[in-house]
Amino acid sequence: MSGVMNVRACAAQVIFQVLEQGRSLTDALSSAQDKLDNPKDKGLLAELSYGALRWLPQLDCLAQPCIAKPLKGRHRVLHQLILIGIYQLKHTRIPAHAAVSETVAASRQLNGKAFSGMINAVLRTIQRQADESSNWPAPTVEYAHPNWLIKALQYDYPEQWQAILTANNQRAPMWLRVNQRLQTTAGYQQQLEQAEIAAVTTDAGPDALLLAQPTDVTRLPGYDQGWFAVQDLAAQQAAHLLPKGKQLKVLDVCAAPGGKTCHWQEANDNQLAMTAIDIDAGRLQRVEQNLQRLQLDATVLTADASTTTWWDGEQFDAILLDAPCSATGVIRRHPDIKWLRSKADIDALAKLQGQILRNVWQLLKPQGTLLYATCSVLNVENRLQISDFLQSQADAKLIPIHPEESNDAPGWQILPGQQQMDGFYYARLQKLDKS
Repeated sequence: MSGVMNVRACAAQVIFQVLEQGRSLTDALSSAQDKLDNPKDKGLLAELSYGALRWLPQLDCLAQPCIAKPLKGRHRVLHQLILIGIYQLKHTRIPAHAAVSETVAASRQLNGKAFSGMINAVLRTIQRQADESSNWPAPTVEYAHPNWLIKALQYDYPEQWQAILTANNQRAPMWLRVNQRLQTTAGYQQQLEQAEIAAVTTDAGPDALLLAQPTDVTRLPGYDQGWFAVQDLAAQQAAHLLPKGKQLKVLDVCAAPGGKTCHWQEANDNQLAMTAIDIDAGRLQRVEQNLQRLQLDATVLTADASTTTWWDGEQFDAILLDAPCSATGVIRRHPDIKWLRSKADIDALAKLQGQILRNVWQLLKPQGTLLYATCSVLNVENRLQISDFLQSQADAKLIPIHPEESNDAPGWQILPGQQQMDGFYYARLQKLDKS
């Protein structure tokens, strides 16, 4: 069994699990990578899986005219394999003869020996075709996004929607957050240089380093010692927008996997009396693991943020609400989002966000601060959500992050690709004393 052949078969199974079974790319890819020993094979598997999902409509558009009879049922995985083959031909430097031969060979591992001739013919046809990039038949193919999302972005961002779609289809950079309790940013940058790993600082985040090339975290200096965490620069903004001070009683809502939890505690020298809650007990294990590795403390609870059954009745000085959202700001990191989300999901998420926001507001002390955060770019989850809240909640006041904010246009919207950041939204609110 060839390891290279196995990678193509694994990639087809990953795509099948995402598109046909609704499994997240993160979960499906992680399980598949566990079956591979060679780090290069793991990397190729990720490249093929991410790439095929990133450019799915274009790959399908190229494949369909070449397939006389659609592959259905248990053979659907062979259709995904064809897409993997086309991705290699159109988007990678893998030699065409190797891309075709190894993809055809992989079909035998997927019980598709009877289809190997057809798969070979399809890929040879695609190989001979000229570039189609200027002749895509519809926007959903041209921009490789679902139509509902293209329309939503056109409505919210008439001048910027194309730039957002383009940024969503880029490979994401790898940002590190240096644990200032254990290292300085400049000091850790030197550690990376000594390990021959290039990284640059940024004015947009004092704890941030941008790697020239994404790298396996376990190869970076000080991983086990907790010297750094992997966190996008946009997500690193949260800790700097929240109150600082020893022994503040604070709450992180929807905390998993804990990146912002840890950064907030790092920024306060581990002196916050912090509670972190999430409804998903499995994902909370990641919070506990991150706290332990970074040498930080917090009380971690499995709890439903839309209720107060878990709450002891003592209000918090500050709350970070990292609300469940569409994740439309992080599509470059999770291209499966494009195909696993629907317009109905957005409406349901917006309703849930409002419920959680109103519920946790009662847990905040008067004069306390709540930071509302999402990794979405959709106004219904962000500015409209906060504007509605400010109108309906008499004791809520907007504390602008930027001077151009108003109650009608509250918060800070970061768009994908701005300063190489993910798409993110923040709104900072203060609870007024009851008069």
